[in-house]
Amino acid sequence: MPARAGITLSPLALVLFAALSVSAQAADTTPPATPAPAAPAATPATPAGPSPASLTAADTILNTIGLKQSIAIVVPGMMQELETNVTRTRPEIRDMLRATLKAIQPEFDQTARQIYIQSEGLLAAQMSEQEITQVAAFFESPAGKKYVQVTPVFLQNLGDVTGAWREKLSTDILERARAEMRKKGVDF
Repeated sequence: MPARAGITLSPLALVLFAALSVSAQAADTTPPATPAPAAPAATPATPAGPSPASLTAADTILNTIGLKQSIAIVVPGMMQELETNVTRTRPEIRDMLRATLKAIQPEFDQTARQIYIQSEGLLAAQMSEQEITQVAAFFESPAGKKYVQVTPVFLQNLGDVTGAWREKLSTDILERARAEMRKKGVDF
């Protein structure tokens, strides 16, 4: 499934990325809890994050479904898009711009790594260590590998089927609505 700047994300990675985005938004919109009584000033309690095993399992899952690679190509894709757009009107600065983008790319690649680490944490926080480890084991199993292999073809075929249905549905709804509105004396 093509995305902006010629970046290709695996359909499964897009689904998981969207799910992670929704989870993050849901977490952001949750009203704050009622403040607890002040704890002794000596040691503030911090909630424990996902275990190292959970994060490792999340990495396995995200890498298997292609999210790691999808995030890694965002920065180069956006830089290529910028270069293309700018040099369309300013072709004389192509070499200078390319050198500048190459010099600043590591800074932005680091942000991609940080987003991936956050993605691991988001996924790992959604399941227990046992659950996420089982999911990772599934993706490493022959059945899981087959699932990942067939998912893009399945999603393409599903898109073909639902696309044709949506086109027919659009026409049918319009025709039916027009017919019903004509009965009421309104033509559109």
